[in-house]
Amino acid sequence: MGTRILVTGGTGYIGSHTVVELQNAGFDVVIIDNLSNSNKDVLDGIERITGIRPNFVEADCTDIVALRKLFQDYPGIKGIINFAASKAVGESVQKPLLYYRNNLNTLINLLELMPEFGVEGIVFSSSCTVYGEPDTNPVDESAPIKKATSPYGNTKQICEEIIQDAITAGNPYKSIILRYFNPVGAHPSAEIGELPNGVPQNLIPYLTQTAIGVRKELSVFGNDYNTPDGSCIRDFINVVDLAKAHVIAIKRMLENKDTDKVEIFNLGTGDGVSVLQLINTFEEATGVKVPHKIVGRREGDIEKVWADPVKANTVLGWKAEVPLADTMKSAWAWQLKLRERGIM
Repeated sequence: MGTRILVTGGTGYIGSHTVVELQNAGFDVVIIDNLSNSNKDVLDGIERITGIRPNFVEADCTDIVALRKLFQDYPGIKGIINFAASKAVGESVQKPLLYYRNNLNTLINLLELMPEFGVEGIVFSSSCTVYGEPDTNPVDESAPIKKATSPYGNTKQICEEIIQDAITAGNPYKSIILRYFNPVGAHPSAEIGELPNGVPQNLIPYLTQTAIGVRKELSVFGNDYNTPDGSCIRDFINVVDLAKAHVIAIKRMLENKDTDKVEIFNLGTGDGVSVLQLINTFEEATGVKVPHKIVGRREGDIEKVWADPVKANTVLGWKAEVPLADTMKSAWAWQLKLRERGIM
């Protein structure tokens, strides 16, 4: 039996892809998820890909009693990857208290329980939103942390500070903080992918649902930004590439005794792509048109941000490898699989 890892939010989009990579690397995975933005059927997809059904506990990480019971029922957890968080910028502006309660309390509960159960480290799912509207692009890890443009971004900033403070206070664990740029795509098997509950808050599932006719048209929020085509620019990273970085981070954290107590890495491709360019790439890669319209800017959106991934490339030995066109094909294959299964 491999090293036991707890993955919070493990039936979610990035979580499920990371569980696959962890199991393929020989880790024994325990998932906790309240299924607020995911579905238990994801476990079937993970099992079809890896041949292993991960341990699963349906509970909310803000419930410290349920969380303590998990650690008691699954002894020997050595590391945690924390994906359990509400994650939509626009929604966070509308429902800030939901975001603060969920994202902060989850992390605090985990950090409180880690010493009690001998957990050695936590990989934290952070975001490029901590940089706010950056002064220059690409953004490296030394860029200043700016006032967040949304409650979601603020929760990521506060969580990073909580981790730093807890470790500075002498708590006996390590942390690797991974600042993601924009994860997109699906597993090449089309067995798992991004399927939020209800109307998607993220770009790609809304795009693919529009392309297949579930949604009438995709809204592009603003075409008057200071960018070549006026739409926002992001760094779109393949979700499997992203998942693989978590496996490397877990191994580094647990196996290398001489690394810093807290390390921070940007995870991105290093390429800035506009929303309109992304739509065009999808259409060219799949041959499918995406009805879309330009609407007003969305509160909380950043104009342009993309990663300088050199630190992750050199220190972790990790690199984003899947081309954007192939990533778009994987997202479409997943959407077609959902249609085949009568889900969407």
